[in-house]
Amino acid sequence: MREVRTLYVDSGEDGVRLDRWFKRRWPHLNHIMLQKLTRSGQIRVDGARAKPDTRLSAGAQVRVPPLPDAQPPRDKQDLDPREANYARSLVLYEDEEVLALNKPSGLAVQGGTKTSKHIDRLLSAWGEGLQRPRLVHRLDRDTSGVLVLGKTPGAAAKLAGAFARRNAQKTYWAIVAGFPKPGEGVLELPLAKRGVGDREMVIPADPKDPDAEAAETEFVTLARAGPRAAWMALRPRTGRTHQLRAHMLAMGHPILGDPKYNTELSVELSAGLKLQLHARRLVLPHPSRGTLILEAPLSPEMKAGFEHFGFDEHEADPEPFARKRR
Repeated sequence: MREVRTLYVDSGEDGVRLDRWFKRRWPHLNHIMLQKLTRSGQIRVDGARAKPDTRLSAGAQVRVPPLPDAQPPRDKQDLDPREANYARSLVLYEDEEVLALNKPSGLAVQGGTKTSKHIDRLLSAWGEGLQRPRLVHRLDRDTSGVLVLGKTPGAAAKLAGAFARRNAQKTYWAIVAGFPKPGEGVLELPLAKRGVGDREMVIPADPKDPDAEAAETEFVTLARAGPRAAWMALRPRTGRTHQLRAHMLAMGHPILGDPKYNTELSVELSAGLKLQLHARRLVLPHPSRGTLILEAPLSPEMKAGFEHFGFDEHEADPEPFARKRR
């Protein structure tokens, strides 16, 4: 961009930091570039100098100086038509503010040093900059099911706020080893992270442990396959890493197919099954109207578990926790 322009802050961007506002429009600008442009007064807000962490108000005028051109993207980062079509095939729901995907088991949500295929990369199918949907929560790599994203900065902020304020009701389905007694209730058990990298796990912790984080999981047993296994609905009231997997192991009923949180019995019962954990249902406020009720059909991995133990997904109450409270 070779000319000076004046742009206006959108109503959905009220409260966004100046540096993040720039990064959404020109992702190639790094922190050092923005520091230099603000320090020299080339970037201004409503005619005044501003800092990168300045909070913008809806309707504010931002002076945008000539900016360096972005480097052409490397071919290996581009999505080919097949990948873009695959990304679109995952859509459960979409409107002008919200995108919900049916995340497959085995596909990470974000990339890392050893992860080049992930949901975040596939979002390029919707465009870049302001057109690119934004993640507002996470699912483990091997967990399938509902993943919701915001398609505008304002929508993403409101959706993320619903999770932070616990206004999002998440219902997971799981097949676990054994038959939990009691068959329903709430497990309140603090968790702490131990280990690093691929060896990191969360384990039960003393509440006085400085690393301990409060964790609560509501659970209901939906059906049982004799004494061998049970189909359960799980609702995390908190959002700790690996919370459901660690809590079920702590209860003595680990989720089948789990390579990390398991026992000898659960490994034997898994019989080659993948992780039997599925984000089945998500209910949360829409950013601008009403309530979103999103459901993901069973993944192939979960279908294999249901067929193995004889469970019928059509027998489930869509709101098992509402029934429990009656």
